[in-house]
Amino acid sequence: MHPSYLESVGQQFRHYKSLGEKAMAQVGDEQLFWRMNDESNSIAVIVKHLVGNMVSRWTDIFNTDGEKDWRNRDAEFVNDVKSRADLMIIWEQGWTCLFNSLEALTEADLARVIYIRNEPHTVIAAINRQMAHYPYHVGQIVYIGKMMSKEWASLSIPRNKSVDVNREKFSGGRPELT
Repeated sequence: MHPSYLESVGQQFRHYKSLGEKAMAQVGDEQLFWRMNDESNSIAVIVKHLVGNMVSRWTDIFNTDGEKDWRNRDAEFVNDVKSRADLMIIWEQGWTCLFNSLEALTEADLARVIYIRNEPHTVIAAINRQMAHYPYHVGQIVYIGKMMSKEWASLSIPRNKSVDVNREKFSGGRPELT
């Protein structure tokens, strides 16, 4: 049986959450707050922005606009988180909000209309919008982490290992398509 759309996006969001966590685990505490220049964002700032977006977008989606009155987006770009522990607490809060909202949805909800910045979106379109937004920022976290880490452990196929990975993946033959 193929997973439903909601199961599939839940798996994808969990994958990107995991990539972000694996990247952050490979950098020192100080490196979470490093910025290349005044116009760039640290990993901590990117996390704050992701969390602000998640909590705003996924709280009470059927009754309120996804851009909540209480969200202060500009404050998300201030590098004021004090520690890795604090950063990971807010990281979990954002993802928990997203996953709780997704788990409460049904397939019938996907065609319902919700609003983000006063623009109508079907729930499926809103999910797709966030499925593009969150990996974009997780990619930034991974990139900064890779630049900052002295001994980066690849989060995908390591360089010069494609042949080995493919050999292993195809060693058992191809599964039957149904």
